[in-house]
Amino acid sequence: MGNIFRKAFIKSIPIMCSYLFVSMAYGIMMENAGFKWYYSLLVSLTVYTGAYQFVLVTLLSSGASILTMALTAFLMNSRQSFYALTFVDEFNRMGKRKLYMIHTMTDETYAVNCTLPDTGKEKQSIMFWVAFLSRCYWMVGAVAGGILGQIIPFDMTGIDFCMTALFVIIFINQWEKAESHIPAIAGIVIAAVCLLVVGPQYFLLPSLIIASAVLVVWNMRRK
Repeated sequence: MGNIFRKAFIKSIPIMCSYLFVSMAYGIMMENAGFKWYYSLLVSLTVYTGAYQFVLVTLLSSGASILTMALTAFLMNSRQSFYALTFVDEFNRMGKRKLYMIHTMTDETYAVNCTLPDTGKEKQSIMFWVAFLSRCYWMVGAVAGGILGQIIPFDMTGIDFCMTALFVIIFINQWEKAESHIPAIAGIVIAAVCLLVVGPQYFLLPSLIIASAVLVVWNMRRK
């Protein structure tokens, strides 16, 4: 148990480095909008989706309807449906932890889980602890940001780039390990085309749909 937790903690360190700072920025924004630290904690416990939580600050401040909030959350996080397909079998084998794993699936935990070796029960335990630790990092940062935002002025400009850096590192790691670079190249090209066609606000979902379809066809032809 201790060895598995240690491995999970080591794997979660990049997530910790990004989550703590980004969630602190979120907590500070919530406090500046008039919401105390316990609201940041409550949202992080129930919603737990970083990008949408930042948008939620504006929605709450403007008095948006529940329907608007729900629809925005669905559209912003629809990409998680594609992530979940990768771990359907893994989650089904995790028993009571399945629902928690679904709730705590994020871009960062998905990326880290993709780097784990296929070791059965040990892999499932590491995935669980990575998800648990990552959620704790976010909540601690959100509360700390809410508290510190009341007493110390912060300029958090550019701090969210640490998440981008995390994905670049993971991409390079996967590139070096992969036998074929066709999926990675296809993903880059499709994302770039969708970005040019529909713009930065809407390109993510169509690029995921097209890339998934292309890779499914490619895998079928290989077999």
